[in-house]
Parts: sequence; structure tokens; C-alpha cells
Amino acid sequence: MTEPKRLFDCLQYRLKTKPLTDMLAAKENGKWKTYSTEEVKTTVDKLGAGLLNLGIQCGDMTAEKRDKIAILSKNRPEWIMLDLAVQQIGAILTPIYPTINVQDLEFVLNDAQVKIVFVNDEELFHKVLSVKDRVPCLQEIYTFEHVANARHWKDILQLSDEAGIQKIQTIAANIDYEDLATIIYTSGTTGTPKGVMLSHKNILSNVMACYPCLPDFQNMRALSFLPLNHIFERMISYFYLYRGIAIYYAESMDTIGDNLKEVKPDIFTTVPRLLEKVYDRIMAKGAELTGLKRKLFYWAHDLAARYEINKPMGFSYNMQLALANKLIFSKWREGLGNNLKCIVSGGAACQVRLIRIFTAGRIPVLEGYGLTETSPVISVNRFEAHNRMFGSVGPLIDNVEVKIAEDGEILCKGPNVMMGYYKRPDLTAESMSGEWYHTGDIGMYVENKYLKITDRKKELFKTSGGKYVAPLPIENKLKESIYVEQIMVVGAEKKFVGALIIPAFPALKDWARKQGIADMPNEQLIKQPKVIDLFNELVHSFNKFFNHVEQIKKFELLPHEWSIETGEMTPKLSIKRKVVMEKYRDSIEHIYA
Repeated sequence: MTEPKRLFDCLQYRLKTKPLTDMLAAKENGKWKTYSTEEVKTTVDKLGAGLLNLGIQCGDMTAEKRDKIAILSKNRPEWIMLDLAVQQIGAILTPIYPTINVQDLEFVLNDAQVKIVFVNDEELFHKVLSVKDRVPCLQEIYTFEHVANARHWKDILQLSDEAGIQKIQTIAANIDYEDLATIIYTSGTTGTPKGVMLSHKNILSNVMACYPCLPDFQNMRALSFLPLNHIFERMISYFYLYRGIAIYYAESMDTIGDNLKEVKPDIFTTVPRLLEKVYDRIMAKGAELTGLKRKLFYWAHDLAARYEINKPMGFSYNMQLALANKLIFSKWREGLGNNLKCIVSGGAACQVRLIRIFTAGRIPVLEGYGLTETSPVISVNRFEAHNRMFGSVGPLIDNVEVKIAEDGEILCKGPNVMMGYYKRPDLTAESMSGEWYHTGDIGMYVENKYLKITDRKKELFKTSGGKYVAPLPIENKLKESIYVEQIMVVGAEKKFVGALIIPAFPALKDWARKQGIADMPNEQLIKQPKVIDLFNELVHSFNKFFNHVEQIKKFELLPHEWSIETGEMTPKLSIKRKVVMEKYRDSIEHIYA
């Protein structure tokens, strides 16, 4: 295909090559409603013309002078339509996590000088309304759902006229490959949000470089549920739009199971935390089986846990795995819609054991790596097995270069590296050495081909004995236990390594019943001597995988899961270590008392 120059060219390209009847789809009133390529194009143009007639402008096309429009919404067809409409009139879309706290929301709206906000529903309408008085630039809030006393997004379509649609073509013709396409504020695990400026070139070069990495079959469908305001889901959405893959939006995180069975997708993207939950659910069902069925389930599971890729496993193993696939893993595949070609995982480190087991069960999990600042993909394990390696984040994608600095930090250079941080040349200079972007991740090459991430530079800590400890590998290893839901390793400037552990309570309660422990609240359960003994044994059994300095000497059990709502997790489900350290200071002090 001839290289497109702007993200919004996907509509024209689709109309020319192969328009879809279900380019975008979502559940409305309990039924799937599909939008064809023609319908999407018409709506996008009308929305663009309406916004122009509302006075939204592209100014002189500099980042500061172009009008900003924000969106706080779950994934839905209107999200993408608004995105493409805003792009082609030269304004800037600034997506914001719906879970953002009001202080950060106020900061982002003022920092970006947002003129109009689009929100999903009543709850988000009131959230934005609560800061509106402190955001002088904000003129109007529009809603996707019908909300009392609020403007509905379709009101803007009514403002469209022929002159406006003509004007779009004039503006769009002057938008360039190198021009800014979006500003994405990263919450990260520290500090004030900073706006990452990504150009059409940044994101499009990433889309095109991912073409050879992912499967290409006729009439593919994707299920979308990772937040679209995260660059990973946004970039892959443009990939789907260019590739002609129909996008179906899950109703919510809670309905993913049902939606998978309804949509029967060929592909979806995920973060490891969600994959862990899918796996835990399967294992919980397996634990309920009895007799021969239970034996077969665990036999298949243990067989898959030994699976190796690109290594001869022998005739006997292959025969057994084929049988396990027929008897057991076929049910796993059915639960995921029975049509999956692959799952792409990113955003954090995925447990190798999960990737191994799913892949053995003919559900390849392709783990990749990248950051908002790199639009995002730097490397990814390919659909072809010969370009995949368990425990790595795969080979680099085309046109992207990586070098490992002396301290082990991964530096990245390529067309995917951001234009900089909005209004923060100081932060931009800090994160760049010439054309090289400092990722903040520590890594290495395996076999001169596969990139492997070993830790976050900021998360490495020194014990009081002066030894460095990387918490991530320890945490990921312990999460392999069915009894560990979440864990954070601590020990900076302390004599030894400790850990805060949140048990997987369904599994723990099941175990407790069998031990004759009465049903009781989590707070009481974690204080039971038998439970403490169980975790002592568990931690002890995992310590053998680590050198003496890295071994967990003491831990504290906590009664409730960390979440975005309670503030300990980022929107992409990584732990905010600073927040946890602060919030659970007493528990940490107890470890070292």
C-alpha cells in the first residue's frame, strides 16, 4: 500500500480498498449495532463541520495555537469518530482517563487550555462540571449518553453544513505527516501529569511497522476493551482501521467474558493483570472438578507449563499436548470465543508461565514493549513462532533502534519517538540524549535478537548493605502462586527485603474451609496462624529462585485488593509504589520493627 500520511486518511483508504459493513460496533440497548465505513465517514465529516461552526480552530497549526478538545469516556464508536473528526479540522484531541482524580483533571484541562469536553455519561458530566468554574478556557461539555441539562454530542451534527464540509477538505489538505496529532497526558506512577506530544508520523510509523508482526486473515474482528486514552489501544485501533479489521467494543470490563463469546474475535490487546484474572477464573473452575475430569485438567495444565517454543519437544510430548488440546484447551478456547489467532499483551511485564500455558493451548500471547513516548511499540513477539521467545518482549520493530546504556537503561531512537512534552522543554531535554529517548527501563539483548526487560530504573533499590535489588522479577515469580493476588517488594535502605502481599481471597478461603477454618472477614482471616504458616511456606519455597540478597525475609498480609479507584494502581494497572509506601507505612514499619 502507498504510505498514508495522516491517521485520519484511514477512512479514505478503507473506502477505496475494502469498505466494511461493521467497521465499528457496540452494544446499544442489549443488541450489537454496527457502523459501516460509509456511515463512519459521514458522521466524522458532519462532526468536523459542526465543530468548525462552533468556532473550533486550527490557528497557525502550532501546538499552542490549535484548539484542544478533551474526551473522558469508555471505549465506544463515538470515541473514534470524534478522534478522526478533531484530527481532520486541525484541532488536538486530549484524551483523559475517566478514573482521573479531580485535582489532576483540573490541571490537565487548564494546562492544555481545553475548550470543549466530551464525556461518556452523567457521572463523568458531573465530574467535569465540578471543576468547570476553575477552568476559564472550558466553554462546553457534551455527553454521549443522554444526560439531563447537558448538551448531547449529536447537537453538533445538526450544526453541520455544506460549507463546513468543504472547509474540512481545505484544512485537511494542509495537515502534514510531521504535524502534532494528539497530546496524551501520562499519569505515570509519580508527580504531575505531563502531556506527551505525538505526531501523525510518530503513531503512523508505528502502525505500519506493526503490519508484518501480527496475523493477516480475511474478515478479522477485534474486541476492544483497554482504555482508548492509552496509546497502546489507540495505536492498535488505527492498525485495525487501516488493516480492515472490524472493531467491536466490549460493554465494560465486567462483561468481557460474555462479549468474547458473542463477538468471537480473532485478536484483542490486553494488560497482564487482565490476563491473570482470566487465568485465575479458569483455574478456579478447574479446582471445582472432581475425579477423572479434575485429573485430566491438571495433567493438561502441567503439560502446558513445560511447553517450549522453537525447541523440539519430542514425539511423545507432542502427542500428549495434541490430546490435551482436544480434551481440555479446546474448552479454554471456546470460553474466549473459539476464534482467537492471538492476544497481544503490553503495558507491564507478563508472567512467562501464563504466556507458555496459553500458547501451548493454541492461544498465542504476543508480549510487546513500549511507552507513551514511543507511540508506543518498540519491540514485540511476532505471530510467526520463529520470531518469538518466552520471557522476552520480542525483536525490535522496523525503523526503531535500541541501545543499552552503560547502566543497563534502554535508549530508543526512531520515527516513533515523541515530539516532546507539551510546554515542558525542560522535561523533554531531561529525557533525551540527542535523538535517543531514555525509557527508564533496564534491559538486555538475548541471542542478539530479543529484547528482555529486567526492571524499571526508578524501581531498583539498594538495601542498607549497598546491594541492588530489582523488585519486578521477584513480584512476578510470587504471583505464580494461586494464593497471591498482588504483591509489592520493599526494602530500600533496609537490612533485608520484605513484601506486602494481598492474598487471592477466593483461593485462600477455599483452602481455609478444607483446613476447618470458619468463614470470616478478610481482616480476621489473614491473622489466622494457619494462614500465616501457609504464606511462610509459600515465600520460603519461592526464595530458592533468588540470590540471598533478593530473598523475602518478612512480609505483611493485607486484606483488600489495590485498585485504580482506591488510588494504588495507575489506569494501566501498574502499582503506584509511592502511594502504596505512603498508605501502608505502618505495615512496612511492622516488617522492619
